This record gives sequence, C-alpha cells and structure tokens, in this order.
Amino acid sequence: MSQRVVAWGQELREVHRRLRDALGLARSAVEDGGSGPAAARDLQLYCVGFCAALTGHHRAEDATLFDVVLAAEPDLAPVVAELKRDHSMLDHLLGALQRAALSGADRDELLRHLDGIEAVMETHFRYEEKKIVALLDEADRPGADRQELLGPLA
Repeated sequence: MSQRVVAWGQELREVHRRLRDALGLARSAVEDGGSGPAAARDLQLYCVGFCAALTGHHRAEDATLFDVVLAAEPDLAPVVAELKRDHSMLDHLLGALQRAALSGADRDELLRHLDGIEAVMETHFRYEEKKIVALLDEADRPGADRQELLGPLA
C-alpha cells in the first residue's frame, strides 16, 4: 500500500500558478509605472522577487525533483535534459530582466523582457506538466520537503 501523502504533480501545478501570479505582479508594477524613487524601488522589488522565486524553483527541480522523476522513470532522461535546457535559457532571460530593472530601464524595455520570459516560461510549464505531473502524482516520497523539491513558493 502506498504511503504517498502529497500529490507532487498537483503541488508542481500550484507552484507554477503562484509563479504566474508573481509574473503578473511584476508586469503590473511595470505597467502601472509611477515615478520617483519609491516607484523605482517597488518595481525592483517585484522584478527581482519574481526572478528569485523562479530561479529558486528551477534550482530545486534541478537539484532534487528531477532525481525523483528519473528514479521512477529513467526513460524520461531526454525530457529532463530539455527541461534543464529551458532552465538555463530562463536563467539568462531572468538575469537580463534583473539588470534592466536595477539599472532603471524604461517601461517598454522591461515589458519586452517580461514578454520573453513569459513566453518561454509558459511553454516550459505546459511541457513539464504534460510530461511529469502524472508520474509525480503517483510518486511515493512521504518524507520530502516541498521547498527542497519545488523551491521557495512551495
């Protein structure tokens, strides 16, 4: 009998939802604009906070979650390799957004960065959910820590 306590696939979907929400907050901060030092600090907070959350999620997947996937289904190695490539691409895009936000880039530039991140992130999330959610929902890992597997928003 299974000792599974958590449906990890559903947990993954929830983290993805929260990351989409965080991206929405960053986008709203850019779109709402405002001027002066307080608005600039808010914008930096939302953009840098979103970047940290997404990076933390991907680091947790790379360090822990994907090991669970491969232990359960070694044939998913090409899928995991593709997901890790996406993580690397998103890392690059997030770094560019952070630099732009911290350097005081204008609204249009920041929105272009967010558009690019959103496009890659959405494609990545859909692919990841399609390929590994069912497996994760069946995985037995009762002692696992959510944040260890899924990052800071878990």
